[in-house]
Amino acid sequence: MVKLKAASASPSPFAHRHLLGIDGLSREDVYRVLDLAAQYIDKNRQPDKKHPILKGRTMINLFFEDSTRTRTSFELAGKRLGADVINMSVSSSSVKKGETLIDTAMTLNAMHPDFIAVRHPESGAPHLLARKVNCSVINAGDGCHEHPTQALLDALTIQRHKGKIEGLTIAICGDILHSRVARSNMKLLTLLGAKVRIIAPATLMPASPQSFGVEPYYDMRKGLKDCDVVMTLRIKTEYMQSSFVPSAREYFHFWGLDREKMSYAKKDAIILDPGPIIRGLQIDSDLADDIARSMILDQVEMGVAVRQAVLELLAGEGK
Repeated sequence: MVKLKAASASPSPFAHRHLLGIDGLSREDVYRVLDLAAQYIDKNRQPDKKHPILKGRTMINLFFEDSTRTRTSFELAGKRLGADVINMSVSSSSVKKGETLIDTAMTLNAMHPDFIAVRHPESGAPHLLARKVNCSVINAGDGCHEHPTQALLDALTIQRHKGKIEGLTIAICGDILHSRVARSNMKLLTLLGAKVRIIAPATLMPASPQSFGVEPYYDMRKGLKDCDVVMTLRIKTEYMQSSFVPSAREYFHFWGLDREKMSYAKKDAIILDPGPIIRGLQIDSDLADDIARSMILDQVEMGVAVRQAVLELLAGEGK
């Protein structure tokens, strides 16, 4: 692992009230988050992980979709910074009784929270919420649109292991069409100067992929050739109205990451995956558990640190 010394925070304010996507973030904004998150990594490895700069603040986790990694890391991030964290159970809330998102937003706003982290199956839901509340809104994943904190933690993982992002060749493989993680990463990694490739069957490739500033590939071996980083994605069946691949077995044969396909990447290439991992479909277990190449558990650790940094900066403490 490349050990980086975090740069000093910029004296300029973090000019964002919300984090709804990668659009609108500058390179300076991104590196402020990454530099601050790097400091939290070390703090989170200490016996005393508390850094109560958000004491007295309230954070609501509003998740309309199931989540393990993202919701838990937001909860840990808030609690380690001293905030009161409320996990709202949508399955037992008034939403299930027919309440609209706007009514839910107005109800929560009346409770005067300081942050709302929201995950929603509809693209644009966090943007709508942000227009209706007085607090900071963080997009924890909206439909097939974006997942900005995931892209930030992926960037931090790459930076810590490769020492840089600019100039690297990074391949994102799998269900690009339905992936909010892919969209946020394409925007963020190209912003930071990486050469990004997307690899998928034609049925899982977005229209006009070049518009994202990336190179599309329809063959795994060609796409993986000489890559520094390989990111795998699961097939998001929850967003599909019909089958996009003939069978799981055939998909893994052509598109699943295994040792043979991985051999086309650089010898020191690392593997990322946002999870959940579907072993034997997007990636072979042998590679997923390879501690020399798989950075999947590192991503989980980076996730807490990145979300702490985002909360601190949105609260104005990073100015």
